Amino acid sequence: MRAQEVSGKRVLVRVDFNVPVGQNGQVSDDTRIRAALPTINYLLGQKAKVILVSHLGRPKGKIDEKYRMDPVAGRLSELLGQPVTKVDDCVGELAQSAVDRMQSGDVVLLENVRFHPEEEKNNEDFARQLAGLADIFVNDAFGTAHRAHASTEGVAKFLPAVAGFLMENELNMLGKLLAEPERPFVAVMGGAKVSDKIAVIASLFNKVDTLIIGGGMANTFLKAQGFETGISLLEADKVEMAQGLIEEAKKRGVNFLLPVDVVVAVAADPGADRKTVPVEKIPTDWMALDIGPESVARFSEVLQAARTVIWNGPMGVFEMEPFAKGTEAIARVLAETDATTVIGGGDSVAAVKKAGVAQKITHISTGGGASLEFLEGKQLPGVVALLDK
Repeated sequence: MRAQEVSGKRVLVRVDFNVPVGQNGQVSDDTRIRAALPTINYLLGQKAKVILVSHLGRPKGKIDEKYRMDPVAGRLSELLGQPVTKVDDCVGELAQSAVDRMQSGDVVLLENVRFHPEEEKNNEDFARQLAGLADIFVNDAFGTAHRAHASTEGVAKFLPAVAGFLMENELNMLGKLLAEPERPFVAVMGGAKVSDKIAVIASLFNKVDTLIIGGGMANTFLKAQGFETGISLLEADKVEMAQGLIEEAKKRGVNFLLPVDVVVAVAADPGADRKTVPVEKIPTDWMALDIGPESVARFSEVLQAARTVIWNGPMGVFEMEPFAKGTEAIARVLAETDATTVIGGGDSVAAVKKAGVAQKITHISTGGGASLEFLEGKQLPGVVALLDK
């Protein structure tokens, strides 16, 4: 981006301001807003006219009052220490007149781009309208780089397009991780569904020394090994595939670790009866909701010896206190290791924050789905559009 002459120019910046907004109408976690500040502040320092565009939530192509960008504009204004003009549309007369009134050093935040169905369809006319507001396009939204949408990929066809600092940093960090990781290289995969991560698990077999599986997805692998999983979350149609992945790991000499004990309960409820059992003794009418202390100890031993760790997905239903211990223990181990630690995915990020160790992690990725697809070796449309320039 530094190569672009931006002084006095209108710069359209695709940011990822898809942040949680509380019932009080205030942004409850401003991490993603803060992550975009280096790019915004650089452009302001260069006396550019900064036009920001983002999505928020899933309004499904319709105006939805709870997904308006006003709370984001308020928080951004506080962080920048200057007014941010919020516009009630992202294209058309309202947007155009707000941009026409801008002076160098001004910031405008357009309305939620997903209020228009054309955004997710990557409609060419809609992309052209967005591009018409600016002279230069900067994509700084790594979290949406895996989506070929009008504001991520389409607009780059009509303007000089470059990466922002956040995007650049993500690509450099993840690229280096895959190209030349220091070994031992350990991947920790958690979350609910194995189907979400089959491709990335298969891809990681070529790269990692150890793969640790936890969370709801571990149940499908346990079932593949012949264990009963009670009423735990299970993808029955993926059991055979899980068996194949276990065999593939053996073939490639990858250390494949599953939980050896789990915290089970009669329901996914903080007040439900619960106990810790070995994985071969999950009762028929109970469900596994967290990894147990023995699993934590085994996983920790491997993580403490690692030189590079990537973590995506929690070890249990960590939103509920009784089932958060496994996830928080992994977060603390990663904070104490000397390894390069990279965390992606909203739940894992929330876990390290909850454990109070976020500042001790080498790199917290702003894109869960995007970082997984990058690790899988897929091309990200929002990045390809920039490289093509």
